[in-house]
Amino acid sequence: MCTRGWALVVQAGRGVRWYMTNLMGDSAYGTYVAHHRRVHPNEEPMTERQFWRQKMDDQDRNPGARCC
Repeated sequence: MCTRGWALVVQAGRGVRWYMTNLMGDSAYGTYVAHHRRVHPNEEPMTERQFWRQKMDDQDRNPGARCC
């Protein structure tokens, strides 16, 4: 029973970590690269620096419903 309890705690912790990572956008570049390689296999994806610069520029042009 104790082992099963710890397994549930670990699983819940992984779920919270996944949620927070995606909520904060930490996985956005990895998601972009995976998509780019799948859809455009013969093209080089943007560097991480280029990706974040474009993302911030897009948000500045179209602020939408963000708080800040």
